[in-house]
Amino acid sequence: MSDGTSGGLSLRFWGVRGSLPSPGAGTQLYGGNTCCVELRCGPHLLLLDAGTGARGLGDALVAAGRPVSADMFFSHTHMDHIGGLPFFAPIYQNGTKLRFWGGHLGRGAFEAALDRSWSAPLMPDLRRMFRADLRFEEFRQGSTLQPQPGLRVETAALRHPGGCTGYRVEWQGRVVAYATDTEHKPGDLDPHVLHLARGADVLVYDASYEEAEFAAHLGWGHSTWQHAVRLAEVAGARRLVLFHHEPGRDDQALAQIEQQAAARRPGTVAAREGMLIEL
Repeated sequence: MSDGTSGGLSLRFWGVRGSLPSPGAGTQLYGGNTCCVELRCGPHLLLLDAGTGARGLGDALVAAGRPVSADMFFSHTHMDHIGGLPFFAPIYQNGTKLRFWGGHLGRGAFEAALDRSWSAPLMPDLRRMFRADLRFEEFRQGSTLQPQPGLRVETAALRHPGGCTGYRVEWQGRVVAYATDTEHKPGDLDPHVLHLARGADVLVYDASYEEAEFAAHLGWGHSTWQHAVRLAEVAGARRLVLFHHEPGRDDQALAQIEQQAAARRPGTVAAREGMLIEL
């Protein structure tokens, strides 16, 4: 695991699945954990969502033997994006510092939603067991954040039931755009997503469905790999990473989608657990 000492930007995928975990023999190649992406921006650690993939990341951070200080940016608070937090080992350690960022809910509702997920009857009362220094940062979608010196994070509202936030992370001239859980309108390119993705070195985009499946899932708040390719082309994103894989999609089907997408736009990949991209 990179510690960010190189000063560059890197991202590692710890959970790539959407909606619910999908363990089993058919998902070993791409992985079955839900959304969690680690960004290293020089010395700064960022997490994009904390689905069940956050468990593996937390274990790796503890094994590294250094105090953990991280900014955790949440697209939204559906369970496949927050379900790993109770199992994120650093949250139970003294010396850990975590800032949770959320912009998709009204004032005070972001912390309340997370608190609810850690409390009875959904879970035991975990907050009293946490030892980390926790801070909650709420923002308006569309605002630009500066969580650390030299680190710029643009935000935008995405089309998803209950609200969702996309992010554009800029560090030393490199850009990662993260737009998951967003539904496109046929024939339309969402200007918010285009803004986040413009000229990005890496675009991580919700590709839950194929176009033939899309009509049956209108209103679910997700997109297709075909639309991802069109969007990346118009936005001028250098590398497209398909993300939020449909839970019923096995490795063979994902490999076929990855091959088809790469044929249309060379360099396109389907995210898989453990995949590291260094910029």
